[in-house]
Amino acid sequence: MSAEEHQQSEVPLDRLVKVLAALRGPEGCPWDRQQTHVSLRRYLIEECYEVIEAIDENDMNKLLEELGDLLLQVVFHAHIAEDAGFFDLNDVIEAISDKMIRRHPHVFGSTKVTGSEEVLANWEDIKAKERKEHGQKESALGRIPLQLPALMRAHKVQRRAARVGFDWPTVNGAWNKLLEEIAEVESAIASADPEAVAEELGDLLFAVVNVARFMQVEPELTLAATTAKFERRFEYIEQQAKLKGLPVKELTLEEMNNFWEQAKQQEKNT
Repeated sequence: MSAEEHQQSEVPLDRLVKVLAALRGPEGCPWDRQQTHVSLRRYLIEECYEVIEAIDENDMNKLLEELGDLLLQVVFHAHIAEDAGFFDLNDVIEAISDKMIRRHPHVFGSTKVTGSEEVLANWEDIKAKERKEHGQKESALGRIPLQLPALMRAHKVQRRAARVGFDWPTVNGAWNKLLEEIAEVESAIASADPEAVAEELGDLLFAVVNVARFMQVEPELTLAATTAKFERRFEYIEQQAKLKGLPVKELTLEEMNNFWEQAKQQEKNT
């Protein structure tokens, strides 16, 4: 890329930086000026999930828009940090560029790899060295953010443990553990002990995630898809209730189940 082309490629991002600077400037928007890293947390999470939704829907126009919204959050946080004298967007870009070069020695250095598994192993080794250099505790689990959705965090914890050999040899072990946890949930329910039920249900969810990991299924995304499917089918029940001139709560359970099966059949036929 020539210097002129490089300069042109930076213009859109420069424009966004200037727009945000104006919004947070003395004559800018009162709402934007009031925001902090903490107040923006929920918007950052929402934008991440909206990007995922656009990907799942294979809607490129929506993906373009949602990636822009997500980028805005990155620029917003960088601007807040710059106002406080910590760093700016250029520092963010430099830091991630350096990190990607450092963690891809097979591309930017002389390291040789034979495939993706070796790339991931090298990546984790490099991360461990970085943590040690920064005085962080040494653990195979590393620093997995507590703020991650619980299913996603459980998945990452299990993957990290598996990389050092703490794992079932095959999916059969994970499946048998799942069955064992189901039995323990049943026992806890029979005991009528709320704390025991909560603990055993947690163990069961963790075991489900483990089976999903063995089957190379992302539990967070899979549950999101199943929840969306439930919503579609329930909305069909509501539509049918409306056609009958009834609020959905006045349908019998048998009627609801029949409409549910109709919704399932329609999905199979499309």
